Amino acid sequence: MLPTTESSNGGARPAKLHDDDHTVDVPETAHQISRDSWFQVGFVLTTGINSAYVLGYSGTIMVPLGWIGGVVGLLLATAISLYANTLVAKLHELGGKRHIRYRDLAGHIYGRKAYVLTWALQYVNLFMINTGFIILAGSAVKAVYVLFRDDNMMKLPHFIAIAGFVCAVFAVGVPHLSALRIWLAFSTFFSFVYIVIAFALSFKDGLQTPARDYSIPGSGSGKVFQTIGAAANLVFAFNTGMLPEIQATVRQPVVGNMLKALYFQFTAGVLPMYAVTFVGYWAYGSSTSSYLLSSVNGLLWVKAFANISALLQTVIALHVNLLLSSFFC
Repeated sequence: MLPTTESSNGGARPAKLHDDDHTVDVPETAHQISRDSWFQVGFVLTTGINSAYVLGYSGTIMVPLGWIGGVVGLLLATAISLYANTLVAKLHELGGKRHIRYRDLAGHIYGRKAYVLTWALQYVNLFMINTGFIILAGSAVKAVYVLFRDDNMMKLPHFIAIAGFVCAVFAVGVPHLSALRIWLAFSTFFSFVYIVIAFALSFKDGLQTPARDYSIPGSGSGKVFQTIGAAANLVFAFNTGMLPEIQATVRQPVVGNMLKALYFQFTAGVLPMYAVTFVGYWAYGSSTSSYLLSSVNGLLWVKAFANISALLQTVIALHVNLLLSSFFC
């Protein structure tokens, strides 16, 4: 039997969701609940960890930590994040109610203060991530411009403004998360393009260049701050700060399907990130750029295609975050 919902008192009270096993209350929301397959949600999660940010992990994680620290750190971050996310996913239906927002779950378990604190922290987290996405998109536009016309006529703020306009236009055309189905396929394609190009060009450069220096740059306090920054990037790489909001869109059984999506994210979904991060560091060592496509050598049109793909994928990833953030309201 498929799950069904019914409202109470003309929508004044939470809807109830029925399946074969039990009935749970669903908080009021303007968004579609229990519409998406676990596979689609898995792609949403995979889009997040394979956004264009992965082009920076060789320089921002591997360079400060080195081979041992970087590899062990990434593996530990993966395992810990999977464990934490599965725990949160299993709490989605608690006390006869679906907790479709992080703040609802925190408030149900810890009380009103945790509710308010979680809401505030989510907004801060979302603001920083989305600001980074827009800057990253602007950087990709600038990288394309520099490939063809390095005249310094336009500065990074101009490209950030262009990227912001593109993001706004896309947001108008895709009003809710379930409408992203076809765009998730495009996002996967764009991710595939820039990851494959970055991987291939880095691998080629690594075979052709002499021995690299893998020593950790800096000295004294500089290394300490670099290590702290790298640890922050490890946490950020698997940041799913809106897991209940994402889980709200999953079809019943909501816990089982969300676990499938998480297992997909942390197995097949992390392989591209690992590949481009490790090969990028192997190819350029401690001189690896914080934006890997700035380090690679190759045909002009290939590098332009990779940067344009990074831009377009960033636009989609940003919009996914914005749509999920509307669950906060």
